Parts: sequence; C-alpha cells; structure tokens
Amino acid sequence: MNKNIMIFINKSLLKLPSPINISYWWNFGSLLGLFLFIQIISGFFLSMHYCPNTSYAFYSIIHIIQNINLGWLLHNIHINGASLFFICMYIHMARGLYYSSYNLHNTWMIGVMIYLLSMATAFLGYVLPWGQMSFWGATVITNLASTIPFIGNLIVQWVWGGFSINNATLNRFFSLHFLLPFIILFMVLIHLYFLHLTGSSNPLGLNSNLYKIYFHPYFTFKDLFGFMIFIFVFMIINLEYPYMFSDPDNFSPANPMITPIHIQPEWYFLFAYAILRSIPNKLGGVIALLMSIMILFLFPLITPKLKSFSNYPLNQLNYWIFINTFFILTWAGAQIIEFPYINISQIMSIIYFFYFFISILLLKIWDIILFN
Repeated sequence: MNKNIMIFINKSLLKLPSPINISYWWNFGSLLGLFLFIQIISGFFLSMHYCPNTSYAFYSIIHIIQNINLGWLLHNIHINGASLFFICMYIHMARGLYYSSYNLHNTWMIGVMIYLLSMATAFLGYVLPWGQMSFWGATVITNLASTIPFIGNLIVQWVWGGFSINNATLNRFFSLHFLLPFIILFMVLIHLYFLHLTGSSNPLGLNSNLYKIYFHPYFTFKDLFGFMIFIFVFMIINLEYPYMFSDPDNFSPANPMITPIHIQPEWYFLFAYAILRSIPNKLGGVIALLMSIMILFLFPLITPKLKSFSNYPLNQLNYWIFINTFFILTWAGAQIIEFPYINISQIMSIIYFFYFFISILLLKIWDIILFN
C-alpha cells in the first residue's frame, strides 16, 4: 500500500508536467490548499470548546479567548484564515479569468462549485459566534429564500427550525459548518484530478508538452516561497491586527430586540450584497445576487479557438474595468443605503454583468477575425 502511495505521489505530483512559463500568479491554488487545511485543523480544535446553544455560544467564544491555553491565537487564526482564504480565492479566480483558464472546462466548473461551497461555509461560520451582526446577518440572508414563489416561507421556516432564528437554527448551522469543509476537500481532490488530466493553463495558452518541466523541484520551491510570504503576513495580522476584518457589532451578544444601524455581511460577500440591494424589487435582487456567481458557469460553454487572448487591448480594458468594478462594489456594499451609494451600486452592478457578455462577444469576434 505504501509503495503504491509513493508511486502515485511521484507520478501525480512530483513528476507532473507543468508549463515552464507559469508565474507566481499560479501559486494561489496551493495557497488555497494551505489555508483550507489551516481552517479545518483550527476549526476542529475550536469545536472542542464551542457550545452551539443560543444562551452559551457567545460566552463560549469568550471562554476560548480568555481561558483556554493559546485559545486566543487559535480563534484569531480561524477568523482571519477565512479572510486570507477568500483573498487567495479571488486572486486565483481573477488569474483564471485573465488567462482564460475556463478553457479547462471540468476544472473550471468544479472550481466554481468549490467557491459556492466556500461561501456557504463562511456564511454559516459567521453566524456561530452569535453576536449582533451574526444574528441579524443570518436573519437577512435566510429571509431571501422567502422570495421563492409559493414555497418560500416554508423553506425559511424549515431552515430556521421554527418561526424565527432560534437554538435549532444555530445547531444545524454548526453541524453544516463542520461538515462542509470536508465536502470542499473532496471537491478539491476532484479539481486537482481534472487539472492533472489536462495540465495547467499558462500565460501564452500553449498546449505542447515541449514547453513543460517537472513540478518538483521547480514549482515546489516556488510554492514554498509563497507559503512563507503568506504565513508571515498571516501571523502579523493574527498577532498585531487580529480584528481588522471583524465587525464591531459582533462584539455584542445577539439581541433580537435591537437591530443594528447598518447590517452587512463579511467583506468577501460585500460585492454580491451591493448587487442584491441595488435592485428595489426583492425577488429581482435575489436573482441578481445568484446570477453574480452563477454567471461564472457560462464561460466553459463558450469554446474559443483562441486559447489565450488576454494581451489584446480591448480585452485588457474590459478586464481591468471589471476588477475595479468588483472593488467599488465591495466598498459600496459596506456603505449605508442612501444617495449616492445606492446609485453607485446600481451603475457598478450593470458594469459587472456587462463584463461577462462583452468577454463572450470579444471571444467570438477574435475567433471570426483570426480563424475565418
């Protein structure tokens, strides 16, 4: 058995043919794997002391921070690890869009599914501390299901386990938050399986094996360098600025009788939250929210003959407008719902969706110009 494992590692990992010209932008896949393991391990140890009960959840977090040996560090690693995970995720996806990685259809599709599962896991985890923002954020997000015609209210009550968010809700959220990372880990293995079938993408879109080298030692050391840089930054955040990504309202216990002045999700959901609230109609906002993620599934349906088209000026312009739009939506999602922030969100939401349709249009135009 051990011999077979070593043969698998040798052939699948160490001697994996990798494009010679991939840059440090390709490091973020391995960094995502690193932070996924950090989250699973730190979450496992936190679960030993966490109490999924509405009366004790908030105080069990305080107990972990104040009374458990190095509990404060474990807590900081877990909450900030989620932010670092999503930073790596967004850079990984941005690189994929820029270098047309969606040409690897199966790998891209599984990757988008991992992103959706990661969003669900992060949302469930945000509820567990049972602070003010946890409670009201869960109330707002779960209420979105009520927009589904005919069965919406039934679904909301089923998710809650009652007529409002209660102890049953917290219990099932804890169970799902514990389970989903292992499903993500399984999906990551499938993601890597499809990636190894086709080989990695590269900046020039080359497919020839003539331009490939072994993964080890060239890219293992490159990945290790990326690990050292990110772990260094990660520990500075944990030790010096542990709550830089946290919401101040979440330092107060959940109170169903007091609504926070401004309810907002974690920073990595703000772009989607801005799109949601930019549309006055509730059902329309929910559809736009879902489409802001689901539209990523659209790219592999278009198979261009041109494998890499990122260096063309129109594509460059379109791409960087999209990246800036993402940042502006993230900023707008953290602002209060009034003029001019609501107008900015509406304009940016239109530009956000236009990026995908313009990209598909440009793909077709370049195919016609270059191959017909």
